[in-house]
Amino acid sequence: MANKTIVIGGGAAGFFAAIAAAEQGAQVTILEKTSRFLDKVRISGGGRCNVTHARFDPREFASGYPRGAKELLGPFQKFSARDTVAWFESRGVRLKTESDGRMFPATDSSQTIVNCLFDAAEKAGVHFRLNCALESVTKLADKKFQLALAGAENIVCETLLLATGGCRAAGAGALAVSLGHTLAPPVPSLFTFQVASPWLRGLAGVSVESAEVSVPGAKLRERGPVLVTHWGLSGPAILKLSAWGARTLHDLNYEFPLLVNWLPELNAERIFQEFQERRAAVGARLLANVPLPPLTARLWEQLVLAAGIPRDTRWSALARPQAQALAQQLTRTELSVTGKSLNRDEFVTCGGVRLAEVNFKTMESKVCPGLFFAGELLDIDGLTGGFNFQAAWTTGFIAGRAMAA
Repeated sequence: MANKTIVIGGGAAGFFAAIAAAEQGAQVTILEKTSRFLDKVRISGGGRCNVTHARFDPREFASGYPRGAKELLGPFQKFSARDTVAWFESRGVRLKTESDGRMFPATDSSQTIVNCLFDAAEKAGVHFRLNCALESVTKLADKKFQLALAGAENIVCETLLLATGGCRAAGAGALAVSLGHTLAPPVPSLFTFQVASPWLRGLAGVSVESAEVSVPGAKLRERGPVLVTHWGLSGPAILKLSAWGARTLHDLNYEFPLLVNWLPELNAERIFQEFQERRAAVGARLLANVPLPPLTARLWEQLVLAAGIPRDTRWSALARPQAQALAQQLTRTELSVTGKSLNRDEFVTCGGVRLAEVNFKTMESKVCPGLFFAGELLDIDGLTGGFNFQAAWTTGFIAGRAMAA
């Protein structure tokens, strides 16, 4: 049995590549080893599917990738976030933009995206095969590929696309390695921080709209929303820090001091001025009961206590050393990170097929002609917020068009 093009992996990148190739006349079959296609699309964004991000300048969009920014610049000129919006809208799916730039289907349901991709693939004539595990690939003398499937079935194809997802284990890239490629070692990218401090864990559910988090000595610093959880800290600022610091934090074995500035909009002088104004205006009230905005009452109270100030201290009695200790706690809370928790909705890994081994004009291998790549199997990973899906759409589109050509 001879197939012109085989796509290995029925996720976002594989589907998009199959559609792009089939719409250009290629005969395409997608092989998926599990019992369902597009599983990650279904669960992403809490079941809403964060399709892309509303950054429509390719250079600005590329800045959202800790690994792959330079290589994606050219591809984003060919298929950008704007093209993604147009692609889905031309097929009846309208996207909406949230205040932080994330873009979702107007229905707020990932099933809308799944249905759209299936419809497009079926109209283009893509063939589907589930529960179809690929065990090995051999490059034949006539430059075709022979695929050995579980169950002793063999398939021959002229072009092959690997879109098997992130290399969470080195074995996930074994097919690429067997065809001559090398892998950047896989390490987790988007993850949250485990912090053992009992006072912090007691604040689970508290969020701060804008905090600054940094890792001393590692040149890692991010600002944005932070969420306190039952195990430590999460939220966009933490996830961004984990993405940019993926390899550094891995080398530290996920044990390091983290500094949190809860009031990054205020400098020390302004904070002391706020203290003075409260001494004058509400001197008789308990310090722990009058928070500095925008901090919540619960977080403020714990920061006051963590600064060593007794709960019954009144604003009028705040001594200078206490004021200095509180200002330090507000702007440089030091927490000991003791581990990581993977962000369930993201499953993002940094590492994968080395980018220097791929031609980003076509997504074809420089090592093995006729072999193409798309999606997270490559050593590309983006920040949370639609960047990883956009990399899947873009690399899939370019690979599909090039395979058809």
